[in-house]
Amino acid sequence: MSAERIPIGADHAGFALKEKLKATLESLGYDVEDVGTHSPASTDYADYAHPVAQEVETGEAKRAVLICGTGLGMAYAANRHPHVRAAVVWNTEIAALSRLHNDANVLVLPARFVSEEESVDILKTWLDTPFEGGRHERRIEKIEREEEQ
Repeated sequence: MSAERIPIGADHAGFALKEKLKATLESLGYDVEDVGTHSPASTDYADYAHPVAQEVETGEAKRAVLICGTGLGMAYAANRHPHVRAAVVWNTEIAALSRLHNDANVLVLPARFVSEEESVDILKTWLDTPFEGGRHERRIEKIEREEEQ
């Protein structure tokens, strides 16, 4: 069985953290697709959010990671895509709940508000937490239904 492929993208504010998390993902055995940015030069978050979210939307990737200064811009752009549930996460408890209750398939990190160490813990928690299902399934179905209208 091949390793799960996880696309990762960041704007300039998230560049340094992306490099750290990319290395973390690789060390955990994931096949990482770095969609950029590839330097700390100023960029626009949507240029990275849309290609990453597109992969989740189409099923090319099961999960993905996005990073910008606040996480908000990346989440706004990613959540425009059907079947994408991008969650801005700032601690491990929110990471776990985003997976357990919301089946979040895109982790969005606010680089200016979490440390590298916190981000690694958040990432690991998010990756290791399964969707709880049950009553939460109907809630996810309602999100999906609204996207199809």
